Amino acid sequence: MARPNAAEVRELSDAEITEQIDALRGELFQLRFQQATRQLTNSHRFKEVRIKLAQLLTVQSERQRSAES
Repeated sequence: MARPNAAEVRELSDAEITEQIDALRGELFQLRFQQATRQLTNSHRFKEVRIKLAQLLTVQSERQRSAES
């Protein structure tokens, strides 16, 4: 999975961002669970999911701050 750039993430709607955040948090939980039970095969996926989640949360907080001001 190629990392999306910030421009691609900013093109998403608020609903899409929230939906993706929820999905990635669920995937991160599943990855942690697989790691704990030693079933995880691709540990590099942790980094990919965390980076994507951080990008989405950053754009979401930027939009919230701009809406408040």
